[in-house]
Amino acid sequence: MTPLLARLEKVAAERCAGTGPAHDYAHVRRVAQSARVLARVEGAREDVLVAAALLHELFNHPKDHPDSARSGDVCAEHAAIVLRGEHCDEGFVRDVSYAIRVHSFSRGILPETLEAKLLQDADRLDAIGAIGIARCFATCSEMKRPFYSDEDPFCERREPEDKLWGVDHFYKKLLRIPDTLHSATAKRLAEERVLFMKGYLAQLGREIE
Repeated sequence: MTPLLARLEKVAAERCAGTGPAHDYAHVRRVAQSARVLARVEGAREDVLVAAALLHELFNHPKDHPDSARSGDVCAEHAAIVLRGEHCDEGFVRDVSYAIRVHSFSRGILPETLEAKLLQDADRLDAIGAIGIARCFATCSEMKRPFYSDEDPFCERREPEDKLWGVDHFYKKLLRIPDTLHSATAKRLAEERVLFMKGYLAQLGREIE
């Protein structure tokens, strides 16, 4: 790790202190590690991508906040301040900030740069699989919503509404993530994680039927 990235990692750890486990420093480290792998395999600028991964959780509105979808914009501004404080050149600041600004799933933005595409991939990989399930229900607890709907737990007769029930988030977002990934590497890594989630839902169905 370069001295700059080591300092950015320290900033991330300090800013994430006290946050919930769905968006804590452990999440940042996992995304940064995935970002390193994707950068090397897919030929992206590793310094830009890993810096963006380390700084992509500097700010978050609560999930039920009316401006929650703008968290990426505010976070990008915070990241730019940090990078300018490190005397990074403006091109680097621009590229890192852009990747952070467009990374959110809820914004639905198709990025223009490879690094921004791969930040989306790295962040979305951490939303699926075993860790994705844990993060889903951590958020469910923070929002004080039930795990599932008693009447239709698996959205068989209705549209998913993940602001009301935790399991709905699988159908609203998590199971759709593979279709939004950009790189062949991320798509390959997602396959096992999606199979695990489907197995989990099947087991859950057997337990609550």
